[in-house]
Amino acid sequence: MVAPAPQADAPGSVLAVSRRVVLASFVALTVLGLVWEFWLAPLRPGGSMLALKVLPLALSIPALRASRLRAYQAWSMGILLYLCEGLVRATSDRGLSVPLAILETVLALIAFVALLAYARARRLPAPAPAT
Repeated sequence: MVAPAPQADAPGSVLAVSRRVVLASFVALTVLGLVWEFWLAPLRPGGSMLALKVLPLALSIPALRASRLRAYQAWSMGILLYLCEGLVRATSDRGLSVPLAILETVLALIAFVALLAYARARRLPAPAPAT
């Protein structure tokens, strides 16, 4: 069964809020990953290939922006990789990488919760009108 298209994203609805939070989190994680690996605390001077980790995030933004339920469902699992990376680097790195890793962990956690909220709101049947 195909999920129905989202109802009008009323400004205060769960769909609208969670969608905005997901998009903002993905953009922030993309920018954070690039800035982190190229300028702030790269693994090697001058930048590292680890910056490619943001490519899946950047490529998924159009699908998330188009409110594709499958993208939200898939990323509810995929975002956990960024959460794990942030946790590992927060506990194993030194210097400026530690607060950056904590920020990555927080952004990934926010994105995870918002992804789940969006997918759940899309899957719930619309409430029956009061008679």
